[in-house]
Amino acid sequence: MLNKIKSNDVLLLWLIALPGILHFLLFRYVPMLGNLIAFQDYNIFSGFTGSRWVGFKHFENMFTYAEFYKILGNTLLLSLYSLVFGFPAPLILALLLNEIGKTWFKRWVQTLLYLPHFLSWVIVGSIFINMLSQDGFLHMLLGWMGVPNKDYLTQTEYFRSIIVSMGIWKEMGWGMIIYLAALSGINPSLYEAAMVDGAGRFRQMWSITLPSLVPAIVVLFLLRVGHVLDSNVEQVLIMLNPLVRDVGEVIDTYVYRVGLLSSQFSLTTAIGMFKSLVGLVLVVSLNALSRKTTGESIY
Repeated sequence: MLNKIKSNDVLLLWLIALPGILHFLLFRYVPMLGNLIAFQDYNIFSGFTGSRWVGFKHFENMFTYAEFYKILGNTLLLSLYSLVFGFPAPLILALLLNEIGKTWFKRWVQTLLYLPHFLSWVIVGSIFINMLSQDGFLHMLLGWMGVPNKDYLTQTEYFRSIIVSMGIWKEMGWGMIIYLAALSGINPSLYEAAMVDGAGRFRQMWSITLPSLVPAIVVLFLLRVGHVLDSNVEQVLIMLNPLVRDVGEVIDTYVYRVGLLSSQFSLTTAIGMFKSLVGLVLVVSLNALSRKTTGESIY
């Protein structure tokens, strides 16, 4: 009787998991077969079987393209700045919000901070463009302070700062929720014992809160590193203009501009495989390093 009940439970669990399994099979793994066109001169009318095989031709074209390494450098720099300044922002915000004693105020601030996540990049880009334009609010404010007027949207030295600031403003509150969820799982008796020992709020945060958040920090960092060559194409395209293209052209905008608009599907697939390979190597190597040094890893 017990064996029958257990077998029914297992069957029920498989039925519950079936939609998720089918989703990953149909929309994640089956489309990976399309990577074959990176080794073909793919023609949409000839299909997979009728297109001519060309080996690594498109990979060679990618690496021999005159501006490829500049575009790769722009992508890496933008990802590095986003990682250095954008990754700690939700953590710092969660730690600060965790120190607020008033529950109603904490909830109000938390709701206000993650609302930008639900705005599209078109709306966020419009807000920043209107704010940074020569007749925008920022110029008006700086003018009152006696600062000379500048066109920040066409200055190459400000482009990356604007992109990173947009990303932080939009996603910082949403990322904060993950850390707040991890903070809620910390045993309160640890703080009580620390208070008995005379530890202040900063010491409690340094010795209890941060070590308890290490697993969440490691997992989120490794997942972020896996997308080091990915840029938000909508965000960059909204802010990109010919005057800042030298520093603003990244791999994703190049794929959109040169690959997709020109129907070079094989070339864009080759670039996508290159990005995926780099992300896989980084995740696997840093995961192994993290497992040896901190004992935390994603697998």
